Amino acid sequence: MSTLPVFDTPSTVTPGLDPAWIARTVAVALDEDLGAAPGRDVTSQATIPPSATGVAELVAREDGVVAGLVVVQEVLDQVAARLGLEAPGVAFHAQDGDAVTAGRVLAVLTGRTQVLLVAERTLLNLASRASGVATATRAFARELAGTGARVLDTRKTTPGLRALQKYAVRAGGGTNKRMGLYDVAMVKDNHVVAAGSVAAAIRAVRETFPGVQIQVEADTTAQALEALASGADFLLLDNMEPGLLAETVAAVREREGHDGVPAHVELEATGNLTLDKARKVATTGVDYLSVGALTHSAGILDLALDLRP
Repeated sequence: MSTLPVFDTPSTVTPGLDPAWIARTVAVALDEDLGAAPGRDVTSQATIPPSATGVAELVAREDGVVAGLVVVQEVLDQVAARLGLEAPGVAFHAQDGDAVTAGRVLAVLTGRTQVLLVAERTLLNLASRASGVATATRAFARELAGTGARVLDTRKTTPGLRALQKYAVRAGGGTNKRMGLYDVAMVKDNHVVAAGSVAAAIRAVRETFPGVQIQVEADTTAQALEALASGADFLLLDNMEPGLLAETVAAVREREGHDGVPAHVELEATGNLTLDKARKVATTGVDYLSVGALTHSAGILDLALDLRP
């Protein structure tokens, strides 16, 4: 173990996760596993004396990108408090965003064995899921390298875990599109129907929430140009084949800097984007590829907590 680096912090991802969010989420997860606070683990508490101490290694069982290490200490602290025991210490040997190989020791946990085993599943659930998202994101980031385009996430996240999953996207080298319905306006087809037109929808947002960025979804070049003329800041080019996408990008770029259009309009390709299509789509000149699968379909990265004999 002496040859492994030790990190003071398990994360350099910015922005980081809000500590208050981590605390709330861990508390809910522990309530699920242990029952209402303080809860209990009938197996560990029956078979392991409270005074027993041990050392456990958090290990990657497969190659991938790690994320979620930032929650580990909070899980241990809360479990220790529920059991009335001292919290184990953690020596981190990896940081969120690191590419790791199978067998890599990510952290060494030292302290009361009861705490280690009671905390095991909760910390693995959170870190494994976050690492799965980071791993999927890194695959897209590598595929897009050199194109000038970046991969974006969506709001298709697991309820209650959005902050963690979007953090994991950042750890994987992706970009967060918006955190929710509150920070960016996104005018889609149903909003256009409700408002009467793209221009009316944009005008309503400008009047009601001045200063909020307005993104508009377009299925055709004509819709994209209409949205641009109506004052959209950002265009979602939805389900366009590469040929049409390239034509639309070129048409938008021709209008940049003229008649009130910004010098650069951010363009996003969206809709059924897979890794094998990513680079071809990026070469059309879009700024972003929006991939809901980063969060709604990514599997976990297999992590384990192994107690030393």
